[in-house]
Amino acid sequence: MKMEPLKFLKTQTKLCTFKRYFIFFISFLNSSCYEVQRNCSNFRYGTFKYERVIGDKLSTSFFVRNNDMEIEYYNNKIDTSKIKWVNKCEFILTKLNPINNNEKKPISIKIISTHKNYYIFEFSLVGNNTRRQRGKIVKISDSLDLPLEF
Repeated sequence: MKMEPLKFLKTQTKLCTFKRYFIFFISFLNSSCYEVQRNCSNFRYGTFKYERVIGDKLSTSFFVRNNDMEIEYYNNKIDTSKIKWVNKCEFILTKLNPINNNEKKPISIKIISTHKNYYIFEFSLVGNNTRRQRGKIVKISDSLDLPLEF
């Protein structure tokens, strides 16, 4: 009779261990199937803000984008670029009025993930994938109107 409680405890311990492994396996399976959301069509048109740190100073630019043009407002200057979409989430940005040879080089931009009102992207000069950088663009509105103060 004394052996029965021990047998019962061993069985319960094995079941608890099995349950733990099963729960771990299911949670691992769920997390490994996670796919990054990329709804890039929401960011082809509208008004956007881009903030970056240059040196020790926060720098902000605003731009409006339609499907094939982008007009950027930065440091009281206006810069216009042509957009050529490579696929749903990648495009090439080419300045229309470059000031120097460095600005003549097109920039490759790839949207990595999209969220409700912003997206994370990688960018580099076309043909130079070794110096890719990341950034975050916030969509301010669906219209092509800039805020009164920028």
